[in-house]
Amino acid sequence: MALSRAERWLVLLLRLLSRAGLALLGLVAPAPPRAVPPPRHPLLLLPARRLAARLRARQPPSPAPVSARFLPYLVLQVTCVEVVEAYVERVREVNPLINALVKDRFEEALQEARQVDKLLSEGPDDDCLEEKFPLLGVPITVKEAFSLHGMPNTSGLVSRRNVIATSDAPVVSRLKQAGAIPLGVTNCSELCMWFESSNKVYGRTNNPYDLQRIAGGSSGGEGSVLAAACSVIGVGSDIGGSIRMPAFFNGVFGHKPTAGVVPNDGQFPIAQGVRTSLLCTGPMCRYAEDLEPMLRVMAGSGVNKLKLDEKVSLGKIKFHCMDHDGGSIFVSPVDKEILQAQKKVVEHLKGELGVQVQPVAIHKMKYSFQIWSAMMSSKDSDGQEAQLFTDLLGDHGKPVWPLWELMKWLVGMSSHTLPAIALGLTEKLVKLNPAGNAKLVSMAKSLQEEMEALLGPDGVLLYPSHPTVAPRHHSPICTPFNFAYTAIFNVLGLPVTQCPLGLSSEGLPLGIQLVAASYNDHLTLAVARYLEKAFGGWVLPGQV
Repeated sequence: MALSRAERWLVLLLRLLSRAGLALLGLVAPAPPRAVPPPRHPLLLLPARRLAARLRARQPPSPAPVSARFLPYLVLQVTCVEVVEAYVERVREVNPLINALVKDRFEEALQEARQVDKLLSEGPDDDCLEEKFPLLGVPITVKEAFSLHGMPNTSGLVSRRNVIATSDAPVVSRLKQAGAIPLGVTNCSELCMWFESSNKVYGRTNNPYDLQRIAGGSSGGEGSVLAAACSVIGVGSDIGGSIRMPAFFNGVFGHKPTAGVVPNDGQFPIAQGVRTSLLCTGPMCRYAEDLEPMLRVMAGSGVNKLKLDEKVSLGKIKFHCMDHDGGSIFVSPVDKEILQAQKKVVEHLKGELGVQVQPVAIHKMKYSFQIWSAMMSSKDSDGQEAQLFTDLLGDHGKPVWPLWELMKWLVGMSSHTLPAIALGLTEKLVKLNPAGNAKLVSMAKSLQEEMEALLGPDGVLLYPSHPTVAPRHHSPICTPFNFAYTAIFNVLGLPVTQCPLGLSSEGLPLGIQLVAASYNDHLTLAVARYLEKAFGGWVLPGQV
């Protein structure tokens, strides 16, 4: 798809501005890398599934293969109150450094923990408890964009700073009914539309592996709080990579389910029109084994659309890999260490499973950013226009004028962040070329058909989660389109699992996206569990 002369000049201008911005940021001498201290309490190192089993059993479990890091607590009984207290202590230790949990409910959580201990003391049958309360007593955190009763629900918008949720979002309600205990809500970007979690209500969230780096967005608070061992499972949402980018930058697991499986209700802003098919709610976890039980609970009856009960034979999966998007003019080249990590996965799959990993080059992936942008601004099947971002900034009240907000921002008087203002300024530009947008929408449908045919009932694609490891604070404004590596799969509606792959030479998380055809979430989840065992999964931050 050839660019017009005006578009080529615009791309050249953007590249020059990007390089100039990065050069200016480079003049500021960065502080030495500083990570949060590693967790010391052994209870913080148990996956949610095993933690719930320990609590339900009310006695030491029968011997079973287990990682050495879980051994210290296997011979001791534990109460739910002790579990919640351990997490509260951890939050109080490191949250001042990462600013991930923006409002806690510790007193309520401890009261709920006492109720769990009371229930367990009454001695109900363990099998009955597991079926009814699969996450009994497990601490959880929730992205602030979701309604959690009694907690703020601003999505980083100053005009909503006094909004308190009076009910629970459906996914939050289901997790609570499954026995999970919310510790509080976590930070996000303003209106959940940027990949650095920073806003004028709560400030900026930091990466636990290096406080000078971003935690990602828009579910950056969740990614950070999980990686710092302040929570073990969390709720995120994803319209362009908002689960997977924070999971990647913070070295944890994140799953974007097949579109339409998990309800999106109860969050602000709620998607309208065509965006309802792009927005996905999903689980974020420190351990791969917790993704599936969380997904089962969050999906409710929607889980029947999936095949989670099917046994997966990894040796029969048809693996494909793409090293990059084909060279988009808008997006940064993929870092060498990210490519090396993906190559190690390919070699491991070939050597240990004896499978073939087929390299593929899907030409249309080169236009991922343009396709996502066109789809976000397109009309739905009923002809409904996409909601303007400036309307959301005004929260359906007084209109927001982006140019005026930019002038106010320059003198420190705007209540909005620069990325939000920039999006407000540029959103109408997308509609200046309706013919080009129509071609891109058509390309999206063609790409979806091509991808579904490639993956089929037993295929998994390996694809980079992002072109770079976690950038330094503020630098994403100079590379604003790098989210295209995740955003394209929102357009396609496919299930994607972000899987951590250890740390880079700078001590920052590496990772990979695992993609399957629609409703084949069980394949990506199974591969994620396998790769966690092979490459170690989440790595404790702050280890010297």
